[in-house]
Amino acid sequence: MSKIIEKEYLSEKVVRLVISAPRIAIKRKAGHFVIIRIGEKGERIPLTISSSDPDKGTITLIIQKVGVTSHKVANLNVGDEISDISGPLGQATDIVHVGTVLCAGGGVGIAPLLPIVEAMKKAGNKVITVLAGRSKDLIILENEIQASSDEVIIMTDDGSYGKKGLVTNGMEEIILREKVDLAITIGPAIMMKYASLLTKKYNIPTLASLNSIMVDGTGMCGACRVTINGKTKFVCIDGPEFHADEIDFDELLMRLNAYSDEEYQAYQNYKQNEEISK
Repeated sequence: MSKIIEKEYLSEKVVRLVISAPRIAIKRKAGHFVIIRIGEKGERIPLTISSSDPDKGTITLIIQKVGVTSHKVANLNVGDEISDISGPLGQATDIVHVGTVLCAGGGVGIAPLLPIVEAMKKAGNKVITVLAGRSKDLIILENEIQASSDEVIIMTDDGSYGKKGLVTNGMEEIILREKVDLAITIGPAIMMKYASLLTKKYNIPTLASLNSIMVDGTGMCGACRVTINGKTKFVCIDGPEFHADEIDFDELLMRLNAYSDEEYQAYQNYKQNEEISK
């Protein structure tokens, strides 16, 4: 079991957990993720490692309260233990020196973007980052992103912070004023779809980190399959990053919503049980 060392609320529904996981902390690279489980019969969910400290033997995970399991994880406290944690999983980001890298993160997608921003900057790139959210309280890790970016643009749907508009508005502002050699986008699938369409318009190579439904994390179950350039790939072992213009985003969106009714009902049952137990 892995013990929770630190806990911090980044917003009302977003929690940062620092967890003891020495072996994972040593091997983790930008782009890697873990799969965790709470309880013997708990659901297994993938979470990207936003940072690690090999000396302390810890990794940091960012969790947004959405469904039953994410609520259970976020409600854990310092000293509590996570039943199972597997990782590091997936393919690490290919960190190269290309020139100017445009990084775009939406919501909790900013968490997995952070180690990539840091690594790209250390590789000698000029890094310009666009952070986006529906409102100010959904912009997370701003200071950490600022520390490794040459420039940060913040976009909010409601204009409560930064500039009013979508992530694509901020991205295009950059693209129109200077040459971008590589773009990386992480966030909701619909956001990544339109970010990809934008960069394709300007012939900018783009990577997107996918957040498909996942079960075993070893490529055996097939739950995370996606179509990349007409071929079936598995996010857990072939990804999570793919060339954005090769991703069938419409299929991905359909698969992400496949169990939405069941997820909604499970959460309603969870809330009722929580109220009864109080």
